[in-house]
Amino acid sequence: MKTPYKNIYAVLKTNRFIVLAVVICCLLSSCFAIWMVFNINKKALNNAFAINTDGSIIPLKFVTQKENFKVEALAHLQLFHNYFYNIDASNYDKNLEKALWLGNSSVDNLYRQKKADGVYNRLLQYSLVQKVMSIDSQIEEKNGVYTFRTVTIFEINRGSIIDTYQLISTGNLMTVDRNFPNNPHGLLITNYFEKSLKKLSIENP
Repeated sequence: MKTPYKNIYAVLKTNRFIVLAVVICCLLSSCFAIWMVFNINKKALNNAFAINTDGSIIPLKFVTQKENFKVEALAHLQLFHNYFYNIDASNYDKNLEKALWLGNSSVDNLYRQKKADGVYNRLLQYSLVQKVMSIDSQIEEKNGVYTFRTVTIFEINRGSIIDTYQLISTGNLMTVDRNFPNNPHGLLITNYFEKSLKKLSIENP
């Protein structure tokens, strides 16, 4: 008795189903493998590990770029306000030159205005000492634009009189190429404006 042949269409249909099933499984496996590699790579970039003294592994998570920017920005503002306002007859020229590297034309225009008003001439003529006491900066980000508001407290020593002032300044920050040592943080102050200046006290010796 002869073995009956199976229907060729049924065989092809079965084979096609098997091939499609294998291809789909391969695609799913490949996608899962790619996702696993991407996930592991992402974790590796955001984490580091240190060995403790007892041999245990300590995970160290890197700070985000935004957190890094805030630290850099605060340090940049601290540096600028120290250079621009912490001056006396012996260092004002050097400090102001360093401050101008940290801002754009808005800082340069303010410097030229102060120079035209005789601020630095009086510093030399009367041997004034302008000393920064504190710098407090607040940074905000909106739509990718960083703005700052800085409160600077400084004293002007006139020999027999010490005047204390509060200066509130505002502006924006933009990223530029780092230029060590002139601009180590790679930031530039723009739209700089001295919003208000208020005398806090007068101390007589």
